[in-house]
Amino acid sequence: MAHFAKIENNIVTQVLVVPDNQEHRGQDYLANDLGLGGTWIKTSYNTYGNVHKTGGTPLRKNYASVGYEYDSHWDAFRQPKPFPSWKLNYETFLWEAPISKPEEEEGYFWRWAEINQEWIKIAK
Repeated sequence: MAHFAKIENNIVTQVLVVPDNQEHRGQDYLANDLGLGGTWIKTSYNTYGNVHKTGGTPLRKNYASVGYEYDSHWDAFRQPKPFPSWKLNYETFLWEAPISKPEEEEGYFWRWAEINQEWIKIAK
């Protein structure tokens, strides 16, 4: 089964599964045969951070989800920018904080504090 993302104004508004026998014509199948219209772009459920989790070839840097942005210049999907200070890594198409997240500690998790530009340790 192949996944296709509907793109409207460069934003993913829907992700649907296309049967294997229609994968080669996913855009036409979704837009015309099913009458859904619009632009549909194939996305890989197994791709995250420009790595294919089963060793295959990554597709469009990340699996598309509703609300993600599609960058046609890079032919890639990315999450919305989480904080103004974060920068896009163009290799992975993932957002990165200006300072690295500390290592995990049992019983705690880390939350980004944009106002202070720091990671805050929170007890679980």
